[in-house]
Amino acid sequence: MDKLTQIALLLIQVISHFYILIVMLRFLLQLVRADFYNPLSQFIVKATNPLVIPLRKVIPGLFGIDIASLVLALVLQILAFLVISVIANGAMIPFAPLLIGSVFKLIELTLNIYFFSFIIMVIISWIAPNTHNPVMAVISSLTEPVLSPIRKMIPAMGGLDFSVMIAMLGIFILKILFGFS
Repeated sequence: MDKLTQIALLLIQVISHFYILIVMLRFLLQLVRADFYNPLSQFIVKATNPLVIPLRKVIPGLFGIDIASLVLALVLQILAFLVISVIANGAMIPFAPLLIGSVFKLIELTLNIYFFSFIIMVIISWIAPNTHNPVMAVISSLTEPVLSPIRKMIPAMGGLDFSVMIAMLGIFILKILFGFS
């Protein structure tokens, strides 16, 4: 593989992964009903609107779940795999493995979003506790639906909240079960 092909693959991977990340964040933030007046949420909405709005005309939401964003993330992941496969191997992947691989990639991305959200949340709580930050507000909105049930089962002991550790352990277990580790 020549250097131009490697550069093209790198650029396609970085750009596609970044945009798919933004689309998945939009889906997750709508799922948890995050504040969409937050500057970070506004960026996510504005970056994804050109593709999500037309898709919503064809794919409506269901029970308050933004199906169009999820379908967009899946289609973009399939296209990214296809383009990378054609450039790297000169051949296309059959549709069934492509679809399954794309679904698993989105599951892995979702687990990684939560994992890094927990890490950022912990670090910010150590460095600057009780400060208002737009990023922290979005992360809190995203993680609270996961941490709240854990906190109900295992309350804070001596001022220490173990819910994040338990949630991260759950992510590691899911990664092992899905074969991501």
